[in-house]
Amino acid sequence: MKNTVLVVVDMLYDFIDGSLACQGADEAVANTLAFIKKHPELPLVFIRDHHPANHSSFKEFGGIWPPHCVQGTHGAAIHEDLAPYATDEGLVFYKGEDVAVEQYSGFEGKNEAGQGMGDVLRLMETEQVLVCGIATEYCVRNTAEDLLKDGFPVTVLKDCLAWVDADGHRKALAEMEKEGIKLA
Repeated sequence: MKNTVLVVVDMLYDFIDGSLACQGADEAVANTLAFIKKHPELPLVFIRDHHPANHSSFKEFGGIWPPHCVQGTHGAAIHEDLAPYATDEGLVFYKGEDVAVEQYSGFEGKNEAGQGMGDVLRLMETEQVLVCGIATEYCVRNTAEDLLKDGFPVTVLKDCLAWVDADGHRKALAEMEKEGIKLA
């Protein structure tokens, strides 16, 4: 898997067992951890939903979601089993920090240096991207599609996903495959 990077999307407590807990989240975390241990040579990129407390996506501010992944809370933290792999701040991308902007795609996030994921992946001479995470229908799909649009071959790891709705999950997988995203 030379020049391959694994992008881990939103494996954060609010999506695992918090305010927006998703179906299959515990299995997604366990399977992702097993995949990482099986492929220790893979560079890892982490995406973090990272909202201010008054984010426009929250119901009380006109959005459709309950408050989630609020900066500085446990719900915004990467799962403890994966956190030891997310120590390089240059490879952690934060999205949803602008109170007025809904961002599902991790591709739109920035690292602490203000760099976008596409630029960092090119600096790493990435030739292929594997994507896993939460939730299939939203952040995983948008991230995978944006990576593909930016010219990266993308494979989504089906066993390393969690979802809001089972039908939406299946539909998103089928649509991503039609768009040219591989499923493994």
